[in-house]
Amino acid sequence: MSHETPGTERPLTTSLAEAAGMARHAPSVHNTQPWRWTVLPDALELRVMREPRLAATDPEGRLVTFSCGAALHHARLALAAEGWTAVVERMPDPNRPDLLARLSGFQHTGTDPDAMHMVQCMQVRHTDRRPVSEEPVPAEALDEIVKAATLEGVDMQVLDEDQKIELAAAAQHAATVEEQDPQLREELAYWTSRAGTGTGLPPEVLPEQAPRTSVPARDFGRPGTLPVGPGHDRAAVYAILWGEEDEPDNWLRAGEALSAAWLTATRLGVSMVPLSAVVEVEGTRESLRGLLAGLGHPYIALRLGITDPAHAGPPSTPRLATEQVVDISAIRGERS
Repeated sequence: MSHETPGTERPLTTSLAEAAGMARHAPSVHNTQPWRWTVLPDALELRVMREPRLAATDPEGRLVTFSCGAALHHARLALAAEGWTAVVERMPDPNRPDLLARLSGFQHTGTDPDAMHMVQCMQVRHTDRRPVSEEPVPAEALDEIVKAATLEGVDMQVLDEDQKIELAAAAQHAATVEEQDPQLREELAYWTSRAGTGTGLPPEVLPEQAPRTSVPARDFGRPGTLPVGPGHDRAAVYAILWGEEDEPDNWLRAGEALSAAWLTATRLGVSMVPLSAVVEVEGTRESLRGLLAGLGHPYIALRLGITDPAHAGPPSTPRLATEQVVDISAIRGERS
């Protein structure tokens, strides 16, 4: 059974498999790509791979769940671009905590041009850790990026200058704590030495020296090969994604919000860099709660800015092959 819908040429299962494949472009902590998809005749399921190599960095699974949320949003957009809407169940089975989401109840409502544009943005989005240019982020663009996040049910607070100083202090403290933790340094060394595996952070996406930024960037423990110009991040905007609760379904939605905000930023020509180190350390995560006046829980900090047009951006990080992250065994017979 192909589950074809009248007026469409492609079976639903083909669209599901391709959407799961497109979700490989999603950002993830240290480019671990911890998602695994199962394509069923009438559903698409998302599971998390609890990567043992992040046991010190992410013991509660916040960041891997967050990463999977970004992949979920990518898949939703890819399906919308094909004209499919779905019912999304997050954490659908309490007895199966690794099953993060199930998409089902598909209806074909016509292709979504905006989603098609976002799918194009998925393929060019990348992380540029170098200082941004002196050009300010347009207020209209910032408003649109914030709106994209909030439409996914997560708040995005843009920091003022005083709050940016507090964020910088928290980031510096987090860097000191992580530098003194041998397990954290070992994990970081692992994910920066994965050349040829399809995961991790290769030298060409890491700065060759520490960039001059108001908020300290992560020290990856080894220099990369990405040239860093003389600029500073004075024109950068910093923000925090946050919500009222701090449970796995909130982390999943936060990842969806990150994806929505980042793809919107890409469409508008704005660079975005997530700053996860500051939420990896419990003490600095609590410091960020202070920036939110104790109203909620910080999920991740962000830097936004306009990149220097005179310097080419870094390449995209590598990706696992589709067959490594998408299981189509349940539909293989109908696709043959």
